[in-house]
This record gives sequence, C-alpha cells and structure tokens, in this order.
Amino acid sequence: APKSIVGAGWRKVQDPAVALKDPEHAFTQIVADAQVELALPRQGERSKLAFDVYAGPKAPDALAAVNADLPSLHRHDLGWVRWISAPLLSLLKVFHWICSSWGVSIILLTLLVRLILFPINRRSQTAMARYTAKMKRLQPRIDELKKRYESDPAKQRTEQAKLMQQEGAFPPLGGCLPMFLQIPVFYALYKVLLLTIEMRHQPFALWIKDLSAPDPATIINLFGLLPFHPPSFLALGVLPVLLGITMYIQFKLNPAQMDPVQQQVFSIMPWIMMFMMAPFAAGLQLYWIMSNILTIAQQKWLYSRHPALKEPVKA
Repeated sequence: APKSIVGAGWRKVQDPAVALKDPEHAFTQIVADAQVELALPRQGERSKLAFDVYAGPKAPDALAAVNADLPSLHRHDLGWVRWISAPLLSLLKVFHWICSSWGVSIILLTLLVRLILFPINRRSQTAMARYTAKMKRLQPRIDELKKRYESDPAKQRTEQAKLMQQEGAFPPLGGCLPMFLQIPVFYALYKVLLLTIEMRHQPFALWIKDLSAPDPATIINLFGLLPFHPPSFLALGVLPVLLGITMYIQFKLNPAQMDPVQQQVFSIMPWIMMFMMAPFAAGLQLYWIMSNILTIAQQKWLYSRHPALKEPVKA
C-alpha cells in the first residue's frame, strides 16, 4: 500500500466565519492532500488497500513506536541547527526533571550558558571599556588633526591612523564574540520552541499559559479590557516590554560611544527589538530577558571592581 502513494502535501484553508470576525486569524484550517496511484482490478475481481493516517504532533517517541525511520522527520525540521538544538532539548529535559517547570528550565539554561561564556564575556567587556576610555583620551588630538587637515581628507586619515597605531588604540577583535556565540543557542532554542512537542501548551507563571506561544497579555487594549484585537505588530505583551527595558539598561551601562550615530542607534535598537520580538514564543523572550538581566549584573560587578573603566578619561 505505501508504494501506491506518489505524493503528499498540505495547504491552509480560510474559514469564512472567522474571516468576518478576525481577518488576521482567518486561516485556521489545514487540509492534507495525498496523491495515490491505484491499479484497477481485473473485471469481476476486487482489491482492497488499507492506509494508516496520523494527524498529530511530531512527538519523537510516538513516531519511533510506529516506525524507526519516522523520527528523522523531526530531525529534518530542525535542520542544521539540530546539532545544537538536540543537546539543548536534552538539557531542558534534565532541568525539567529536577524542577518540574519548563519556564524555570529555560531560566536554568540561561544561567548555564552565561556561566560558560562568563570568562569570554568578562575579557571582552574589559577590553571594550579600556578601548573606549583610550579613545576618549585621544579625542582632542583626533579633533585637532581633523581641523589641521580639513582640506586634505586622505592626509587626515593617514595621520589619524598613525596616531591610533602609536597609542595602540585598536578595537578589540573579540568585543562582539559573546554575542555571536549566543546566536546559535538563541536560534536553536527558537527551533525547539517552534517544533518540539515538549513545551507546547506548557504554562510558566501567572498569565503565561503557553511557553511556545507569544505573550497573550496585550497592553494596547489594556489586557483585553477594551473590545478590540490589536494587529500582531502592536500586540505588545509584558514580556516584550521587559525585553526592551532590560536591553535599554544593558546598553546604557556600556561605555558611551564616541560616534553620536552609534549612540543614537543603540538608543533606538531596544525599542525596535521590543516590537520585533512580540510575535515570538514567550519562552524565547524569557531566555533573552534573563540573559539581559545577567549581563546587567555582570557589567555592574565589572565596574564595581574596575571603576576607572566606567569613568571618562580626560585628556
């Protein structure tokens, strides 16, 4: 019978009744199609084919119980990131076995990732702070070179490069390394929340009833008191706002950038990310918020040990 199936697919179908009330969520039905090639029986004979149809989540254990090859569907969905997401999910399961809460498991995972990256993060923060302090000290001399060679931009760049080389004022190569190291973990967690069954419809605390779904507490309609549904780009919950606030505090703790354009970008970025992250899973937002809080704590600890890194150095 399986050889008779020559193709399969699925498509979303719009529900007219839902479309009238809520156009944004009109596509609420999914139709699966299968193309079957059947051989006609001879005249006067009958043939019978039986097919098993499974409609449900891709739970690896349930799929493996049916056929040993079926769990490969789950690995295929995870894509190249499965080399990170699979151990990540195993860690979350261990934490869940310990604390019986997927939300707390995500927090413990965040703590573990930050603990592993702590030495690298500390070195990069220290190097960036020292570089910024050095640039503040050199800024009057750089301004003087700009005025002296205002009519000769090429000479201005050459002299500025010579000054930077003499003073050893070069941006640290590993300044953004901790952030880049966290990107695969962040993306892997996104895939885990999107595709795995373990955290689907799993509550955390208070209004968070599903870690794999966006924060349902929309602020713009006063948490549902006003009778309208905001569009997705305005459906800001409490978690996205906390994400924006913690991200803003984290940037404000960084040494001030010499370039005013960079300062402006860093000031706006948290609020842009707040809107961009609103449609994503609450568990993913929880991970980012906890990561921001731990970064803030680490920065405060660093500046308490080395106050000179935070204070501007005068020429």
